[in-house]
Amino acid sequence: MAVSYYYMLQSVRLSPKTLFISRRDCSGYSHKRRNRHITFASTERSEKGFSVDTKVDTLLDSIKWDDKGLAVAIAQNIDTGAILMQGFANRKALATTLTSRKATFFSRSRSALWTKGETSNNFINVHDVFLDCDRDSIIYLGKPDGPTCHTGSETCYYTPVSDLLKQDKDEGNRLALTSLYALESTIAQRNAELASTENQKPSWTKRLLLDNNLLCSKIREEAGELCQTLENNEDKSQTASEMADVLYHAMVLLAVKDVKIEDVLQIIRQRFSQSGIEEKRSRSSNKSGKD
Repeated sequence: MAVSYYYMLQSVRLSPKTLFISRRDCSGYSHKRRNRHITFASTERSEKGFSVDTKVDTLLDSIKWDDKGLAVAIAQNIDTGAILMQGFANRKALATTLTSRKATFFSRSRSALWTKGETSNNFINVHDVFLDCDRDSIIYLGKPDGPTCHTGSETCYYTPVSDLLKQDKDEGNRLALTSLYALESTIAQRNAELASTENQKPSWTKRLLLDNNLLCSKIREEAGELCQTLENNEDKSQTASEMADVLYHAMVLLAVKDVKIEDVLQIIRQRFSQSGIEEKRSRSSNKSGKD
């Protein structure tokens, strides 16, 4: 179950057609995406006059709060997929999150609500709220304004258990990265090592980072081989392999241009509510305006 925000939720009356519609598929670009969400999207008065408060109360009643009136609330980066932090929410905390679009929790130590970023200004701007199948835990899917952890780390999850279990007990300090971001991190590390390895034989990644012509030729080559898997009706494993090559080389180019994959994914997310044809047309008009 998800709650999406196309407008700030206010004390207004909403059309019942925009409420309590579960999203089943989030793939592809679709201008019909609103119909796949529990969406607070209309500021018009409905014929039957359903109020926001009534609908939110119904939603809150459906959650399996524990004996202390709490449920686990996890904040996740909408672009990177990184788990940012874990806390607890009660009815008021979740309702506040829905209305403010800022990740809000209940502090068990202080017995009070707190909004992440209220002191540091590193807010987590919530785009979607998900409930699990048992409705006893919550995910705030959002975009952080800055580091989430009080240590200054991007997330609170940066200590690998594998490092803690080493005999030397050398505590690690690595983010829990998905495959795509682990690759980006490795490319960034190779880029940072360029100056210190001048007299050493460079790795393939370093060669690409140092030679724009080589890099661009490899991207064109790999893209062509990817297309050949379709044209020649090659098996799916070959397509996956060629796509991996395209992604890798393209991400090296992003590193050269100092562009984060997160920036790319943010643009993709912004296009979800826009048809591909409309997006192409807007790009064409922007180019003509610059000319």
